Amino acid sequence: MNLKKTILLPKYQKVFEHLGENIKLARKRRKLTTEQVSERAGINRTTLYRIEKGDPAVAIGSYFNVFRVLNLEDDFKKLAVDDEFGRKLQDLDLL
Repeated sequence: MNLKKTILLPKYQKVFEHLGENIKLARKRRKLTTEQVSERAGINRTTLYRIEKGDPAVAIGSYFNVFRVLNLEDDFKKLAVDDEFGRKLQDLDLL
């Protein structure tokens, strides 16, 4: 399999790292092991480790499955829910 490395600017990589840390903390608060979460999410432990480190190359579906296992899918649904900038652009077209 030919994997292409995802390249992000450092400030955006920090966003992923923060997300990964939040996921890790949520798992620990629930007293779940990496084995339990990875099994329930249908991913291997290495993938969960990469998610908790904030790896942007992990498939978004894997992130969602971890959110689901942690009962955080409503948080996931909030991503890009209010496209304020896009709405302003749309409104400009209406003039």
